[in-house]
Amino acid sequence: MAREKISFPSVKRGDVILRARGITVGFGDTLILEDLDIDLKAGEVLGVVGASGTGKSVLLRSIVGLLPRRSGVVTVYGMDYDSAEHAVQEAVDQRWGVLFQNGALFSALTVKQNVQVPMREHLKLPQDLMDELARIKIEMVGLPPDAVDKFPSELSGGMIKRASLARALALDPDIVFLDEPTSGLDPISAAEFDELLKKLCDTLALSAFMVTHDLDSLYAACDRIAVIGNKKVMVEGGLPDMLAFDDPWVQDYFKGKRARRLNESRES
Repeated sequence: MAREKISFPSVKRGDVILRARGITVGFGDTLILEDLDIDLKAGEVLGVVGASGTGKSVLLRSIVGLLPRRSGVVTVYGMDYDSAEHAVQEAVDQRWGVLFQNGALFSALTVKQNVQVPMREHLKLPQDLMDELARIKIEMVGLPPDAVDKFPSELSGGMIKRASLARALALDPDIVFLDEPTSGLDPISAAEFDELLKKLCDTLALSAFMVTHDLDSLYAACDRIAVIGNKKVMVEGGLPDMLAFDDPWVQDYFKGKRARRLNESRES
């Protein structure tokens, strides 16, 4: 089903384009998330943070349909994704891209072939056109031309993340989901990725839902922050809201030694 055959409402920057309500996810007798609410607004980079094991990646995967929810509703552009017809779900799937933790590139495919995977799944295009589109996406994320025919084993960690981002952008999505995109990168590569993400979101009018633990990413790339804890969103807003929130973990995270060093380096 081509995207043009499904009508989506127009939105402007700041409108809520993805709304999750009452999200409950568990494994066996253990609940990871319970009655959680979260929104993503058009044109923003939302940073989702929390202590290890609080369910940040679980939340992302449940929203995009990779993990079953025990309850809860996800609406995209005002439409209930779960109850929508298959054609509508497929059209929505084409409007978002996912960068998985550690990249999750297919090791037997080249960078170009990895980027073309969503195209082959959703579009009917001639090979030469897919090759050209893949090259454009690869160039867009700052990879050199010779990366096109390389395999993931031939790439550095930073190049893997960029190739994965190129794949997430393959269908020109409105929303990108990123699971720890700077994890495992050296500080310079992580800073370059943050700068690239912010530039792409501003240029392409993308909205980004980014799970991260990286304070630098929150400062450099995010417009708004949501902190996951106690199975819910404990606080959301800008950095001033985080600094004012009276919770030991939040205070330590945003006012601890590393946060102070980051603030001091920015002020110097």
